[in-house]
Amino acid sequence: MKRLLNTALAYMVLGLVSGVFYREYTKLTGNLGEPSQLSTLHTHLLVLGMLMFLVVLALEATLRLSGRRFFSVFYWTYNVGLVITIVMMVVRGVLTLDGADPAETTAAIPGIAGLGHMLLTVGLVALFVALRGAVGEAQARVRTIGAAHEGGATLEITTPENATSGTTTNGTTAPGATQR
Repeated sequence: MKRLLNTALAYMVLGLVSGVFYREYTKLTGNLGEPSQLSTLHTHLLVLGMLMFLVVLALEATLRLSGRRFFSVFYWTYNVGLVITIVMMVVRGVLTLDGADPAETTAAIPGIAGLGHMLLTVGLVALFVALRGAVGEAQARVRTIGAAHEGGATLEITTPENATSGTTTNGTTAPGATQR
């Protein structure tokens, strides 16, 4: 869980820094307010990075996803895909603000950006596969508890106070204890 929190924090810092970079770079180049890929970099990092990993952190806390193989696939492919996508946004944005058309400079820019998007997609599919398994296990646990309750089973809780007297919270004698 700490890794997810640290990942969200890293994307938050990058998102905030990218907003400052966009403003200062456009002022420096005399393109203040000009639309480019740099203008959306801030939002992409905060939503696809920080917010996404905060949501996954909440899912981890409730469903225990991190022990799953597909969760590991999600974590690494999503992060690599997001970093590639962000780097290509920076390249396209800087080229655009410098007066070049990124599509005409080289075909590698859209190709590499497409690779980043494909990796993001693979990561999201892996997340949903991991979620499907975790939700299935959570439902099975709920059914098991419900079936035990319907079958007349009772949960006996032994506390330090009733352990010495030999009675449980429902008033019965604890197994192995003698009634005084």
